[in-house]
Amino acid sequence: MRTSEKPAVDTAGLSGPASRKLPVPPRERKPALAALAVLLILGGALATTLLVMRSGDRISAIRVTQQIGAGQQFTEQAIEEVQIADTGIDYVDWSQRQQVLKSFAAVTILPGTLLTNNMGVRASAELGPGKAKVGLALKPGQAPAGLQKGDRVQVVHVPARTSQAESRVLAQSALVFSVGESSRAGGSGLITVIVDSSVSPEVLRYASSGEIAVAELPGAR
Repeated sequence: MRTSEKPAVDTAGLSGPASRKLPVPPRERKPALAALAVLLILGGALATTLLVMRSGDRISAIRVTQQIGAGQQFTEQAIEEVQIADTGIDYVDWSQRQQVLKSFAAVTILPGTLLTNNMGVRASAELGPGKAKVGLALKPGQAPAGLQKGDRVQVVHVPARTSQAESRVLAQSALVFSVGESSRAGGSGLITVIVDSSVSPEVLRYASSGEIAVAELPGAR
């Protein structure tokens, strides 16, 4: 048998496009971008470190533990020392507590509030000239339950049943200066309110005959 052989193809002489390779440009290095990336990484690490270190900084602040009504003086029983993180807010430092005890609340301050400088004033309009502190011995039903120091109340004349007179407001927004234990529970007890000195004689006259009641004004705090 004859075996057919295919002639070998000489590829050594190919010079067409298939045999050519495009030149590869050398990789361009950008040292400026690399340096910027390193700076960003270092900057981020530094910022993180500062935040962690700052979060560990503690300062001594003053926290209010009892409600203090606008115009009332701060007392030792109404404040306490707390350690808080230094957030940059202008909290009053515990070392200034003696100055705080000589000042008055500019607004009604609720328990749990951290004290700032704008919450206190040197003089109180509530305790100044033209004002009077009046004690009221109230019976059950003449004051709401839960009344506390710093609340605002209406002082109302409630005539006896045998009288033909009508109830009327004697003090529109009196500050509660102090409250007895029984009054907090809604029972009989003594509360002290601050009213204008011009109406205090009338308030005392009706209070002595048991014809005074108080109504709380939650929205007036």
